[in-house]
Amino acid sequence: MLEKKRADGSEAAGEVLPGRRRRADRAIETRRKLIDAAAKVVGAEGYANASVAKITARAQIAQGTFYNYFASQQDLFDHLLPELGTELLDFIRARIAEETGSFAREEIGFRAFFDFLAERPEFYRILNEAETFAPKAYHDHMLNMAEGYGRALTRSHAKGELAGFERRELEVIIYTMLAARNYISYRYL
Repeated sequence: MLEKKRADGSEAAGEVLPGRRRRADRAIETRRKLIDAAAKVVGAEGYANASVAKITARAQIAQGTFYNYFASQQDLFDHLLPELGTELLDFIRARIAEETGSFAREEIGFRAFFDFLAERPEFYRILNEAETFAPKAYHDHMLNMAEGYGRALTRSHAKGELAGFERRELEVIIYTMLAARNYISYRYL
């Protein structure tokens, strides 16, 4: 971190030069624009028809700048679903934050998933095509989703809210719920 120099020549600890901060903020903003543009392009045209040229044009960023953020188009694809998945989880967490009951949290979270799809309809296509076009991203996303469900169901089980189920059966419930979301999305979107 570059330190600011005070008028007397000493360094002010922890203070970052304003130019460095703005540059870092611009870099974050540019990367975010590329992710958002990729989501829109892939969501509309699919992974197979997406290109760096289409993504950078949508982001209004020079093609060469793309490679400052991603090594290749596939590198971007490998980051796209996990980043959108984090966005989804943050959206759901915000909705369930005030609720303490496990079943109510699940219902709210389930509805929040579909609200997220209404706001980010491109997510559905990205998720469903990722298994073929970005298998690492798909694997990482599904693992992240399953782990989140696992933590929630483990807490519910410990509180006695899943009577009739053994702890070893929770994984089946997790993947049943993930599949239900996917197939309901498929049917109604």
